[in-house]
Order: sequence, then structure tokens, then C-alpha cells
Amino acid sequence: MKKFKAKMVTVGKKLCVDPALIAAIASRESRAGSALINGFGDGGNAFGLMQVDIRYHKIRGAWNSQEHITQATEILVSMIKAVTKKFPKWSVEQKLKGGIAAYNIGPGNVRTENVDSYTTAKDYSNDVVARAQYYKERGY
Repeated sequence: MKKFKAKMVTVGKKLCVDPALIAAIASRESRAGSALINGFGDGGNAFGLMQVDIRYHKIRGAWNSQEHITQATEILVSMIKAVTKKFPKWSVEQKLKGGIAAYNIGPGNVRTENVDSYTTAKDYSNDVVARAQYYKERGY
């Protein structure tokens, strides 16, 4: 993950997203690229460090590029905004976790405060938050 840190910090500053969260998603989605084959994962349906689903998005940049990290982080931000609009009375923490879950399953599938009930392994947002804490402790 260290080789991507500078790109993640740059993107995080630009989009007002904690770089530790960006690193956490890259860790969960692709194990910092080690789970990818020619940049692809998820049976060829997702691309890049942060696994942008090619069925729903036109891919930007190389799998490990700042452009890809920017695109994926913009998608994350849009998911947080969608969950915020859908559940305006939720706390900031709930909206963030809901947005993280929506990054995995789409905002339409975030239906209750138990945001991980439909995510991969039913732990996506909790796992990403734990990973983000790990990366935050390491200077991201």
C-alpha cells in the first residue's frame, strides 16, 4: 500500500476524503492490487485498486493510477451523498458507514441502520472502517 500512499493523499485532499479511508477500500477490494489479474478482479467485472464495477462505470486511468483512485473516490463520495439524502436523520457516522456500504452494494440496497446486512460477507463497512483506523495509525 505504501507505493500508492502519495496518490491517495493527493486525491483525499482534493476530494476531502480521509486518505486512510481510500487505502482501506483499496485494501478490502484488491489487497492493494495483489488480488488483481491485469488490473481486474471480481471475475473480470471490476477494475483497479478500488475495484470500480465496469458494468456501471466507464473506467478512467490505469488500475493503479491517480486517475483511477480519483474516479473510485468520487464514486464513494457520491454514495455517501446518496445515503445522506436517503437517510437525512442518521448521524454523520451512520451516513459514512452507509456510504461505504453503498460503495459495495449501491445506495438502493442500504435499507436500514444495519447497513452491512446486504454487503459482501455482511461486514463491508465495519471492515473498511477498521482498516481505515489501521491506516490512519500509520500516517495516511
